[in-house]
Amino acid sequence: MFIQTEATPNPATLKFLPGRAVLAQGTFEARSREEAVRSPLAQALFEVPGVTGVFFGSDFVTVTKAACDWAHLKPAVLGAIMEHFVSGKALLADETHTGDDEAFFETKDAGVVDTIRELIDTRVRPAVANDGGDITFRGYKDGIVFLAMKGSCSGCPSSTATLKNGIENLLRHFVPDVVEVRPV
Repeated sequence: MFIQTEATPNPATLKFLPGRAVLAQGTFEARSREEAVRSPLAQALFEVPGVTGVFFGSDFVTVTKAACDWAHLKPAVLGAIMEHFVSGKALLADETHTGDDEAFFETKDAGVVDTIRELIDTRVRPAVANDGGDITFRGYKDGIVFLAMKGSCSGCPSSTATLKNGIENLLRHFVPDVVEVRPV
C-alpha cells in the first residue's frame, strides 16, 4: 500500500492520501483521545506521541501535531494508517451521523441560506478539501454567516485570511445580504 503525503497551509497539519475511499459521506474530526473513541484509526493515531488532531474526508486523513518534528512523527502516522487499512477494520465503530449538525437561521432567510449553502458546497468545500480540511455552514443571522472550520483549517494561520478575503468576498459578491463571515 502506498500512501501519499501532502503539505497543507497549516504547518502543524499533514494530509495523507491512502489511495482509496476513507469516509463514504460526511466528515469526522477528533481533537482529543476522548473524541477518537468512535474510530479505531483515530485511536491508533492518538497513540502516536505528538498527535493532537485527526480529520477524515472522503479520500484523505489529516493529522495535526503538537510542537514536534514531522520527521519523527510521520513514519509512525504512516504506519498506523497503513496498518488500519490493511486490517480491513471499519473506519468508524458506529455509523451515526458524521455530517453537519443542525444550522440556525430564521425561516424568512431560507432562500438566502440555500444560496449560501450551495456556494459553500460547490465552490468552497472542494478547494478546502484539497488542503485537508472542511468548512461547514453553521448559521445565518442579520447578514452574518457562521462557518465551522475542521481538519487542517482549524487553527491554520491563514484561516482568517481564507474566511475574510476568500469566502466572505465570494458570498458578498453572490449574496448581497451577506455582510460578514465568522468562524464558530
